Amino acid sequence: MEFDLIIRNGTVVDGSGAARKRADVGITGDRIVAIDDLSAATAGESIDATDRIVSPGFIDVHIHSEVNLLDPSNPRRHGALLQGVTTHLAGPDGFGWARLKPDLARDLYQAEIFAYGEVPLDFDWPTANDYLSLFPGNSPANVMPQIPHCAIRLEVMGWEHRHATDAEIEQMKVGVRDWLDAGASCLCLGLDYAPSASSDTRELIELSKLVAEYGGIYATHQRYNDLGGEAAWLETIEIGRKAGIPVHVSHAGVDEMTGRIMRELDDAVDLTFESYLYPAGCTDLTLMLPIWASAGGPESILERANQPELRAQMVDHLQDKLKTNKGTARIVFADNPGKRYIGEEIGDVAERLGLEPGEFAMRMIVDESPYCLMVYLRGWDDATTEKMIRETVQHPLMMVASDGIYHGASSHPRGAGCFARVLRLAVREMQAVTLEEAVRKMTSFPAERFRIGDRGLLRAGYGADVVIFDEATVADRSTWTEPFLEPVGIDRVIVNGRTVILDGTPTSETPGQIVRRA
Repeated sequence: MEFDLIIRNGTVVDGSGAARKRADVGITGDRIVAIDDLSAATAGESIDATDRIVSPGFIDVHIHSEVNLLDPSNPRRHGALLQGVTTHLAGPDGFGWARLKPDLARDLYQAEIFAYGEVPLDFDWPTANDYLSLFPGNSPANVMPQIPHCAIRLEVMGWEHRHATDAEIEQMKVGVRDWLDAGASCLCLGLDYAPSASSDTRELIELSKLVAEYGGIYATHQRYNDLGGEAAWLETIEIGRKAGIPVHVSHAGVDEMTGRIMRELDDAVDLTFESYLYPAGCTDLTLMLPIWASAGGPESILERANQPELRAQMVDHLQDKLKTNKGTARIVFADNPGKRYIGEEIGDVAERLGLEPGEFAMRMIVDESPYCLMVYLRGWDDATTEKMIRETVQHPLMMVASDGIYHGASSHPRGAGCFARVLRLAVREMQAVTLEEAVRKMTSFPAERFRIGDRGLLRAGYGADVVIFDEATVADRSTWTEPFLEPVGIDRVIVNGRTVILDGTPTSETPGQIVRRA
């Protein structure tokens, strides 16, 4: 039998959670054709994977990479691929720009630029498919669409900070259907970000009912700023129940509160969640403002900051928030247009300048508009961090996702290290889960949940996305001070049958395709 490529002598961990086995993997074109003893077969290319794990390509269901994948000049274009991530879900936190008039799309991008940086795009995509057509032949990774709620709402209501009428919800459904017909897997939201933060639960239920008709799911960065932790979880559960839709919670971890909620509501709703297993978050400083203050995006924030009464309210709110975060927790500058105070803690800089933290934060929001990216270190001790990682990665509803950001002076290390960190820390060092189970949480579990029909398993007929790595040495190297250091121990990453990473170095291949809801 003749193949284009055979991966020989490897130890196959097929993504299902089943025990590893010795097998060869035969690939023709962009498909896996056989997994068996292929010693008698021939191929145009053979790879010796002796003493290596051969697994499906990893799937990241929450990653801010999509526009960076299209930019050959971005030095971090391959940041997730270097970890073995071959399929990226677009539109995390409801971010997206298709269907909007170009000027409005650029306005929304300015509100979301903290996650992407400047990109050479024209923002003129009248339909979902117009946007998705950018990726085939131009991206080194596969991309799967999600429905970006921020853009859906903005198209119908602009930046208005109010609840939608029944008629406006019906208009939103037009955009939702466009994305569903383009193969989107779910309605994706960032309920702390404008304009999605202005929605009410009723709007989300009604849109989710339509998504449920297509077999999709509801995936959310919950409404923490407005509701708080437990109430935000309960809103998600209510949406799942009333819309009859599976729900997925972004960047969560198992602590006392979330563990209790998931136990109590285990049978009430079809629930999953994702985690990147770091004791820190990363987002824009404006997320510390009250919802009303950030409505309308960066220009509206600046307008309010020029009104003394509103500015005073914003400063007081920031001061209260920063007092709440005092103690062992630290909020560190990661990036801003002026590259100021990178790596420094906001309270330390404020003290040095003789300013109250709230006033200093307000000045930075204004001076560095449209973004001031921060890393929010929670300040846990080692025992607390280890407990969180162990209980989170062992939870049966958890999958791995990075929330990675691929620009900036000193962003969060999760973007370069998340998946390799799981293999090093959770599997090899902590032995919290087996390698087979960790790989399942990175491959077939997200593929099944997000309705990706031909990815996530090493199986005949599936897309030829493959990672070859050394389980004894695979490790993340990114740190809080050097967040973009590449991982080690990953020999080769293959997307649709073509090598995109070889011995830790990107190739020039761009075989990525759009993968759509099964």
